[in-house]
Amino acid sequence: MYRGTLSVLCGVALLAAGALSVGPGNDVRADVVAAADAELIAAAGATTPFVTVEAESGTLGGAARRRSISPGAPAPTAATLETEASGYALVELKANGDSVTIPSNSGRTTNALVVRASIPDAPTGGGITATLNLYVNNVFRQAITLSSRQAWNYRGATTNPDDPRAGGIPYRFYNEFPVWVAGAPIGTASTIKLQKDAANTAAVYHVDSVDLENVGAALAQPANSISVISNGADPNFGKDSTVAIQNTVNAARSQGKSVWIPRGTYLTNSLVPTPLDFTGVKVQGAGMWYTTIYRKVPLPANSWRSQITVGSGTTLTDLQIDTNAIWRGVGGTGGSDYGINAGGAGGWLIDRIWTRHIDANWLSGTNGTVQNSRAVDTYGDGFNINNGNTPNPDKLGRNITVRNNFARNTGDDSFATYSDAGASGTNGQVNGAKILNNTAIAPWWANGIRIAGGQNVEVRDNLVNSVSSNNAMDISVYGDTGHPLESATVSGNVLLGGGGWNGIRSGVHIGSPGSTSLFPNAYTNVTMTNNILRGSLRAGLHIDRTRIRVTLTNNTIDHPAKQGIWIPTGVTGTGTFTGNTVQNLLPGQIATQNDSPTTFTITG
Repeated sequence: MYRGTLSVLCGVALLAAGALSVGPGNDVRADVVAAADAELIAAAGATTPFVTVEAESGTLGGAARRRSISPGAPAPTAATLETEASGYALVELKANGDSVTIPSNSGRTTNALVVRASIPDAPTGGGITATLNLYVNNVFRQAITLSSRQAWNYRGATTNPDDPRAGGIPYRFYNEFPVWVAGAPIGTASTIKLQKDAANTAAVYHVDSVDLENVGAALAQPANSISVISNGADPNFGKDSTVAIQNTVNAARSQGKSVWIPRGTYLTNSLVPTPLDFTGVKVQGAGMWYTTIYRKVPLPANSWRSQITVGSGTTLTDLQIDTNAIWRGVGGTGGSDYGINAGGAGGWLIDRIWTRHIDANWLSGTNGTVQNSRAVDTYGDGFNINNGNTPNPDKLGRNITVRNNFARNTGDDSFATYSDAGASGTNGQVNGAKILNNTAIAPWWANGIRIAGGQNVEVRDNLVNSVSSNNAMDISVYGDTGHPLESATVSGNVLLGGGGWNGIRSGVHIGSPGSTSLFPNAYTNVTMTNNILRGSLRAGLHIDRTRIRVTLTNNTIDHPAKQGIWIPTGVTGTGTFTGNTVQNLLPGQIATQNDSPTTFTITG
């Protein structure tokens, strides 16, 4: 297992961007700063069973070229391949013979890869399919199949989000492609080369990163379990398995047994009126690389719901959930729905789950935990802790923990708390939410982490890297019906980038309820300690609106494109700032710009 290896590699571009430039008035030794920060970065984020190598760190061949952006360049005003890339950098392969070579440096042999890449859309939408060749030690090993079918959405398109001819702005450029390595595993001293050859027919390939993993053997059926195959489920993707899986769950529930889903890919496209419901049962697969529940929604969909329900007493482990969805809209025409919809007053556990091409993992109830899981290429949030937008006692959003998870290329906040009071203000406050030791990489929309209201919220030791549209972290409320943020502790997080193209954004944004909110006089209350904010494409920390109470202690804001800390006009409240460092400022920028000196008081 690897902690921090991914984060160091993903942060190379942003580390280098500011490591040797010392802002005016800062007495900083660049080598000491870089070493200390690298240690902190290595300690943040999830411990994963894979190592990610950034393509731009590799050796280029032919006419391949690196593309990147960095703080100080013109701030982005639209999504680009660079803004959506991890580390804000990628490699472009355009001509035959163009290649990028990376080392197999995970410390173990590699039998599986995840290639994150983009190829062009079809002229009329719907995507294309093309291969890219893989070489090991300069010897051809296999062709990797890539597709843009589930990439390239168009924001604001007048027909549908998959139509490039309808006036929309393109985004969601990348997709991830899990690959079993053909032949022998790749050795630790080997090289891995991705090369465009004559048989690779896409006009251009944009490669962002490659995950290196040594996947263990498939798990065996546990004792006292019922296999879904015994009830007619098809592991070979030949017929629908929805009813067979649900019948197995129902039988296991009545007999006090667990459910076993063996190795295979299980088609779920039945028009049964309710989605799969795993409430009260342990459901286990053979491993997230081995067992897949695949939702093949008839497109265009019509009020299709294909989520998996997790309720009180559920344990769900060791499988993958994937879909053919092509744009966002829960139950809508694009085929998207929640991956897992969790609730229940009696607690639940989600462990070692891989969700792909879903809307969001929607997490409510009481005493629930999701851990050691992955959410990638989503159309909505990676993991969202909430109160279900309802006063339902099974949807309270109390003591929900999200820990040691990995999210990349999410279509909304990678990790979020969402406390909604409802139009009548009767929904309960989310309380005790914990977001701990997670990694968020390159969300294509919204924020890396969002705290939207709540009480006793803890966000600790997470890594966020390279947010395209919004902030690395947003600390505020959600809309006019959002509950206030009564108390939150944000500590030990490493936040790289942010300040994206979607309006005025920053590394971290702190906001409060607006004048039309159900809670117009409520304060936002947050304590931030020992965080690193590095390489924002705009201000490092932006404190906005009115009624803010913030304590900043021992945080480092490094190499923002604009101000270190910016408080615009009209902000009210107090800030207690102690022991913070703002360093490596660009010429003409200042550490703290308080444009509300008479209404927002800074002490310490």
